[in-house]
Amino acid sequence: SHDEMLEWEKRVRKLLPDHARLEYYAEVKMDGLAVALVYRQGMLVVGATRGNGIIGENVTQNLRTIESIPLRLSLDRLPKKYSLLSNKEIEIRGEVFMRRDVFETLNVQQKKRGQALFANPRNAAAGSIRQLNPKITAARSLDFFAYDLVTDLGQRTHEESHAIAQALGFKSNPKNKDCSTLTEVKKYYEHVAKLRDRLPYQLDGIVVNVNDIQTYRRLGVVGKAPRGSIAYKYPAEQATTIVEDIQVQVGRTGTLTPVAHLKPVQVAGTTVSRATLHNEDEIARLDVRIGDTVIIQKAGDIIPDIIQVLPKLRTGKERNFVFPSQCPVCGSKVERRSGEAAHYCTNQNCFAQTREKLYHFVSKTAFDIDGLGPKIIDQLYEHELIRDAADLFTLTEGDVEPLEGFAEVAAKNLVTGIRRSRSISLARFVYALGIRHVGEETANDLAVEFGSIGALRSADAERLEKISDVGIVVAKSVEEYFRESANKKLIDTLLANGVKIINPPKRQNKLGGATFVLTGTLENLTRDEAKERIRLAGGDVSGSVSAKTDYVVAGDSPGSKLDTAKKLGVKVISEKELLGMIEK
Repeated sequence: SHDEMLEWEKRVRKLLPDHARLEYYAEVKMDGLAVALVYRQGMLVVGATRGNGIIGENVTQNLRTIESIPLRLSLDRLPKKYSLLSNKEIEIRGEVFMRRDVFETLNVQQKKRGQALFANPRNAAAGSIRQLNPKITAARSLDFFAYDLVTDLGQRTHEESHAIAQALGFKSNPKNKDCSTLTEVKKYYEHVAKLRDRLPYQLDGIVVNVNDIQTYRRLGVVGKAPRGSIAYKYPAEQATTIVEDIQVQVGRTGTLTPVAHLKPVQVAGTTVSRATLHNEDEIARLDVRIGDTVIIQKAGDIIPDIIQVLPKLRTGKERNFVFPSQCPVCGSKVERRSGEAAHYCTNQNCFAQTREKLYHFVSKTAFDIDGLGPKIIDQLYEHELIRDAADLFTLTEGDVEPLEGFAEVAAKNLVTGIRRSRSISLARFVYALGIRHVGEETANDLAVEFGSIGALRSADAERLEKISDVGIVVAKSVEEYFRESANKKLIDTLLANGVKIINPPKRQNKLGGATFVLTGTLENLTRDEAKERIRLAGGDVSGSVSAKTDYVVAGDSPGSKLDTAKKLGVKVISEKELLGMIEK
């Protein structure tokens, strides 16, 4: 909403000097596939999907077939005020998309061939880019708009990045606009909304960027999201349908999640037949019953969600849903823990939990085993070739080859992929274990803090709680996980079966356990980099200032933490002083 945009601007201003002027560059938020293009000496050498933000898929050959992606840059058209070394790499990012008319023609062709229709242009574009045969990609008539120039050629604003990209031979969306204030941004948002259904491509909102690049970089990043950009989306598309049934799914931590099975309905370009109801309390809040007519929408145009029940349309045949007292998979007792909304299966060996744990273990952000997805895991489990994650590392080609869909080459590739994944960083290993409440960020914090799986396994809740961003609930969950004999056995067996954990650089004791609090924007380090440097040098990082804080590191435009530090008499140091302490 516009109010949320104003809140975002307020947060941004807090991180900048009072005199800083904010102007914006607003862009149409295309519904396609983000790609990065790398050029050397003006020639396209690499094209990749965004992937997880660090590693994506190499789709260079397929991207070469898109007419709007130049194979050679028009370097001679680059204005002289922008400097470029002859051998310098240039990275351009943008969106590959499929026009609506191309999408409709493609689905007509699919229907004639008796093949499955594409749900929406975005899925069609993504599928086209990932084709093994570039000729298929070429036949799909994909398009491309550049939206960022990553390489520093002397551009000062985001708007200039677009101008340079155009000079180099790329198309940039002509609907993009520079806006002096958020009031102008709102007018632009409303203008694009009116054009939305008439534009030749799908979109779900606009992206608003702080236009000045130096200011944008100064604002830094939170997690994976830059503070200087925000998506200003249009309301999610809604539809009405009927709840035909409510069934329960069992997750990897034993959580029972009720799922509404819906009469299939089109929402935001896809057919929706399922929607999560989260837990028993959510069912009660909505007062949803089997047979009800409901309004659903896709949260962020992705996740189906029931937002309202229409009780006036009830016929009297609707039925209340009763949460099961036994696990629908293994029949074990179900319990709801005190203070929690979720129900849990009490059987840790429940097949559903084991299967979900295996899916998580091999996922991209965990062991990332090439070629090993849910279907193959199901096959391996059903044929009793694996019972837990450790069994994966004992598989041979002979075990896999008899399975349906496998031949000698496929079996060899799978086993090779498993062997390659044996070396893994401590952070990814901890995340792969699937400890309740431990996501990627927490797994990384634990890895940096303890430095080895042995040290982490022996830590108690009191020690774990001392880590910044690890509260009592997470600490207790981690402690309980490593106390459980089955989990101890799993880790021991993984190591015995050849898994090699790569520990982070050894934590030194230069800072003697001192506690630091960061405030403001640092000049040379991002917030996450500063935290990691402090922890590796033997210090602790806290999110709030207290009498126990040893130092507050103040950057540009510090917040209220600086005032608190002065009141409590906590020593305030600069980033330069912090680096000096670490380097001594």
